[in-house]
Amino acid sequence: MSDIICVLSESSGKVFRVNKGNEDLIIGDLCIIESELGGDLAAVVDVSSDICSHQKSARDAVKVIRKATEEDKEKFKWLKKKERQAFDFCLKSIKSRNLPMKLVMVRYFFDEKKGIFYYTADGRIDFRQLVKDLAKEFKMRIEMRQVGVRDEAKMVGGLGVCGRELCCFSFMKSFEPVTIQKAKKQQIVINPTKISGLCGRLMCCLAFEDESRGRMYTEEEKVEED
Repeated sequence: MSDIICVLSESSGKVFRVNKGNEDLIIGDLCIIESELGGDLAAVVDVSSDICSHQKSARDAVKVIRKATEEDKEKFKWLKKKERQAFDFCLKSIKSRNLPMKLVMVRYFFDEKKGIFYYTADGRIDFRQLVKDLAKEFKMRIEMRQVGVRDEAKMVGGLGVCGRELCCFSFMKSFEPVTIQKAKKQQIVINPTKISGLCGRLMCCLAFEDESRGRMYTEEEKVEED
Protein backbone atom coordinates (compact mmCIF):
# COMPACT_ATOMS: atom_id res chain seq x y z
CA MET A 1 0.00 0.00 0.00
CA SER A 2 1.27 3.48 -0.88
CA ASP A 3 2.40 5.86 1.86
CA ILE A 4 0.42 8.62 0.09
CA ILE A 5 -3.19 9.02 1.19
CA CYS A 6 -5.84 11.70 0.72
CA VAL A 7 -7.31 13.63 3.63
CA LEU A 8 -10.01 16.26 4.04
CA SER A 9 -8.98 19.29 6.09
CA GLU A 10 -11.43 20.08 8.87
CA SER A 11 -10.59 23.80 8.75
CA SER A 12 -10.54 24.54 5.01
CA GLY A 13 -12.73 21.76 3.61
CA LYS A 14 -10.08 20.94 1.00
CA VAL A 15 -8.62 17.55 0.08
CA PHE A 16 -4.84 17.15 0.42
CA ARG A 17 -2.39 14.40 -0.46
CA VAL A 18 -0.28 13.52 2.57
CA ASN A 19 2.48 11.09 3.44
CA LYS A 20 1.22 8.91 6.30
CA GLY A 21 4.70 7.62 7.14
CA ASN A 22 4.52 4.91 9.79
CA GLU A 23 1.00 5.79 10.94
CA ASP A 24 -1.63 3.07 10.48
CA LEU A 25 -4.55 5.02 9.07
CA ILE A 26 -7.81 3.92 7.46
CA ILE A 27 -10.69 5.84 5.90
CA GLY A 28 -12.51 7.84 8.57
CA ASP A 29 -9.53 8.26 10.89
CA LEU A 30 -8.58 11.75 12.04
CA CYS A 31 -4.96 12.86 11.97
CA ILE A 32 -2.80 15.95 12.44
CA ILE A 33 -1.03 17.04 9.25
CA GLU A 34 1.67 19.63 8.62
CA SER A 35 0.50 23.15 7.80
CA GLU A 36 1.81 26.71 7.87
CA LEU A 37 -0.03 27.11 11.17
CA GLY A 38 1.87 24.30 12.86
CA GLY A 39 -0.76 21.62 12.36
CA ASP A 40 -4.22 20.95 10.93
CA LEU A 41 -6.89 18.39 11.74
CA ALA A 42 -7.87 16.22 8.76
CA ALA A 43 -10.00 13.15 8.07
CA VAL A 44 -8.72 10.30 5.90
CA VAL A 45 -10.93 9.96 2.80
CA ASP A 46 -8.84 7.77 0.45
CA VAL A 47 -5.97 5.33 0.95
CA SER A 48 -5.65 3.31 -2.26
CA SER A 49 -7.03 5.02 -5.40
CA ASP A 50 -5.00 6.07 -8.44
CA ILE A 51 -5.14 9.67 -7.21
CA CYS A 52 -3.14 8.70 -4.15
CA SER A 53 -0.64 6.57 -6.05
CA HIS A 54 0.08 9.15 -8.77
CA GLN A 55 3.80 9.92 -8.98
CA LYS A 56 3.22 13.65 -8.52
CA SER A 57 1.47 12.93 -5.22
CA ALA A 58 4.68 12.06 -3.43
CA ARG A 59 6.34 15.34 -4.42
CA ASP A 60 3.39 17.51 -3.33
CA ALA A 61 2.45 15.61 -0.19
CA VAL A 62 2.90 17.05 3.28
CA LYS A 63 3.49 14.73 6.22
CA VAL A 64 1.14 13.30 8.81
CA ILE A 65 2.42 14.38 12.22
CA ARG A 66 0.41 11.80 14.15
CA LYS A 67 -2.98 10.20 14.52
CA ALA A 68 -5.34 12.62 16.25
CA THR A 69 -6.20 12.07 19.91
CA GLU A 70 -9.38 13.09 21.68
CA GLU A 71 -7.44 16.05 23.12
CA ASP A 72 -6.47 17.13 19.58
CA LYS A 73 -10.09 17.00 18.46
CA GLU A 74 -11.24 19.11 21.40
CA LYS A 75 -8.41 21.58 20.88
CA PHE A 76 -9.36 22.19 17.24
CA LYS A 77 -12.96 22.77 18.27
CA TRP A 78 -11.69 25.29 20.82
CA LEU A 79 -9.44 26.97 18.22
CA LYS A 80 -12.35 27.34 15.78
CA LYS A 81 -14.42 28.93 18.53
CA LYS A 82 -11.58 31.34 19.42
CA GLU A 83 -11.12 32.25 15.75
CA ARG A 84 -14.80 33.16 15.43
CA GLN A 85 -14.58 35.29 18.58
CA ALA A 86 -11.41 36.99 17.28
CA PHE A 87 -13.11 37.68 13.95
CA ASP A 88 -16.08 39.37 15.66
CA PHE A 89 -13.83 41.43 17.95
CA CYS A 90 -11.57 42.52 15.07
CA LEU A 91 -14.58 43.44 12.94
CA LYS A 92 -15.91 45.71 15.69
CA SER A 93 -12.48 47.32 16.14
CA ILE A 94 -12.21 47.97 12.39
CA LYS A 95 -15.60 49.67 12.38
CA SER A 96 -14.90 51.71 15.52
CA ARG A 97 -11.61 52.98 14.07
CA ASN A 98 -13.23 53.52 10.66
CA LEU A 99 -10.51 51.64 8.79
CA PRO A 100 -11.06 51.12 5.01
CA MET A 101 -10.45 47.38 5.04
CA LYS A 102 -12.47 44.17 4.82
CA LEU A 103 -11.73 41.34 7.23
CA VAL A 104 -11.70 37.98 5.43
CA MET A 105 -10.62 35.31 7.91
CA VAL A 106 -8.81 34.69 11.19
CA ARG A 107 -6.54 31.69 11.75
CA TYR A 108 -4.79 30.70 14.98
CA PHE A 109 -1.52 28.81 15.15
CA PHE A 110 -1.82 25.34 16.68
CA ASP A 111 0.39 26.41 19.61
CA GLU A 112 -1.89 29.44 20.22
CA LYS A 113 1.08 31.85 20.18
CA LYS A 114 0.11 33.73 17.03
CA GLY A 115 -2.98 34.74 15.08
CA ILE A 116 -3.16 35.75 11.43
CA PHE A 117 -5.86 38.23 10.40
CA TYR A 118 -6.44 38.18 6.64
CA TYR A 119 -7.96 41.27 5.02
CA THR A 120 -8.49 43.02 1.69
CA ALA A 121 -8.03 46.74 1.05
CA ASP A 122 -7.54 49.07 -1.90
CA GLY A 123 -4.22 50.38 -0.58
CA ARG A 124 -1.94 50.52 2.44
CA ILE A 125 -3.65 50.67 5.83
CA ASP A 126 -2.29 52.12 9.06
CA PHE A 127 -3.51 49.37 11.40
CA ARG A 128 -1.02 49.91 14.23
CA GLN A 129 -3.72 50.83 16.73
CA LEU A 130 -5.85 47.91 15.57
CA VAL A 131 -2.94 45.51 16.20
CA LYS A 132 -2.56 46.97 19.70
CA ASP A 133 -6.27 46.34 20.33
CA LEU A 134 -5.94 42.73 19.18
CA ALA A 135 -2.71 42.01 21.09
CA LYS A 136 -4.18 43.46 24.28
CA GLU A 137 -7.35 41.42 23.93
CA PHE A 138 -5.88 38.06 22.90
CA LYS A 139 -2.38 38.15 24.48
CA MET A 140 -0.60 36.73 21.43
CA ARG A 141 1.46 37.81 18.44
CA ILE A 142 -0.72 39.40 15.77
CA GLU A 143 -0.04 39.37 12.03
CA MET A 144 -2.16 41.40 9.62
CA ARG A 145 -1.90 39.81 6.16
CA GLN A 146 -3.33 41.60 3.14
CA VAL A 147 -4.70 39.40 0.34
CA GLY A 148 -6.23 40.11 -3.07
CA VAL A 149 -9.85 39.56 -4.04
CA ARG A 150 -8.96 36.35 -5.90
CA ASP A 151 -7.17 35.07 -2.78
CA GLU A 152 -10.27 35.95 -0.76
CA ALA A 153 -12.43 33.78 -3.01
CA LYS A 154 -9.86 30.96 -2.76
CA MET A 155 -9.99 31.12 1.04
CA VAL A 156 -13.73 31.58 1.55
CA GLY A 157 -15.07 29.48 -1.35
CA GLY A 158 -18.50 29.49 -2.94
CA LEU A 159 -20.35 28.35 -6.07
CA GLY A 160 -19.56 29.53 -9.59
CA VAL A 161 -22.09 30.28 -12.34
CA CYS A 162 -21.69 26.64 -13.41
CA GLY A 163 -23.14 25.51 -10.09
CA ARG A 164 -19.92 23.84 -9.02
CA GLU A 165 -17.54 24.76 -6.21
CA LEU A 166 -15.08 27.50 -7.19
CA CYS A 167 -12.04 26.13 -9.02
CA CYS A 168 -9.67 28.26 -6.93
CA PHE A 169 -11.14 26.83 -3.72
CA SER A 170 -11.42 23.19 -4.78
CA PHE A 171 -8.21 22.37 -6.67
CA MET A 172 -6.19 25.35 -7.95
CA LYS A 173 -2.88 25.94 -6.17
CA SER A 174 -1.88 29.16 -7.93
CA PHE A 175 -3.47 31.78 -10.15
CA GLU A 176 -2.66 32.18 -13.84
CA PRO A 177 -3.19 35.47 -15.72
CA VAL A 178 -6.61 35.65 -17.40
CA THR A 179 -7.11 38.29 -20.10
CA ILE A 180 -10.13 39.44 -22.09
CA GLN A 181 -8.36 38.14 -25.22
CA LYS A 182 -8.93 34.59 -23.97
CA ALA A 183 -12.68 35.22 -23.97
CA LYS A 184 -12.58 36.83 -27.43
CA LYS A 185 -10.70 33.85 -28.87
CA GLN A 186 -13.55 31.63 -27.70
CA GLN A 187 -16.11 33.97 -29.32
CA ILE A 188 -17.78 34.61 -25.98
CA VAL A 189 -20.09 37.60 -25.65
CA ILE A 190 -18.13 40.14 -23.60
CA ASN A 191 -20.64 40.66 -20.82
CA PRO A 192 -18.79 41.45 -17.55
CA THR A 193 -21.54 39.94 -15.41
CA LYS A 194 -21.27 36.60 -17.23
CA ILE A 195 -17.50 36.23 -17.55
CA SER A 196 -16.57 37.45 -14.06
CA GLY A 197 -16.29 35.23 -11.01
CA LEU A 198 -17.41 35.90 -7.44
CA CYS A 199 -14.17 37.81 -6.91
CA GLY A 200 -15.13 40.32 -9.61
CA ARG A 201 -12.21 39.25 -11.83
CA LEU A 202 -12.36 37.28 -15.07
CA MET A 203 -13.22 33.64 -14.41
CA CYS A 204 -10.22 31.32 -14.15
CA CYS A 205 -11.98 28.71 -16.30
CA LEU A 206 -11.58 31.00 -19.34
CA ALA A 207 -7.90 30.04 -19.27
CA PHE A 208 -8.79 26.34 -19.02
CA GLU A 209 -11.05 26.59 -22.08
CA ASP A 210 -8.35 28.44 -24.02
CA GLU A 211 -5.82 25.70 -23.28
CA SER A 212 -8.32 22.98 -24.26
CA ARG A 213 -9.09 24.68 -27.58
CA GLY A 214 -5.37 25.05 -28.25
CA ARG A 215 -4.80 21.33 -27.72
CA MET A 216 -7.82 20.48 -29.87
CA TYR A 217 -6.56 22.58 -32.79
CA THR A 218 -3.10 21.03 -32.51
CA GLU A 219 -4.57 17.52 -32.64
CA GLU A 220 -6.69 18.47 -35.69
CA GLU A 221 -3.62 19.83 -37.49
CA LYS A 222 -1.76 16.58 -36.81
CA VAL A 223 -4.64 14.56 -38.25
CA GLU A 224 -4.66 16.69 -41.41
CA GLU A 225 -0.90 16.24 -41.84
CA ASP A 226 -1.24 12.47 -41.51
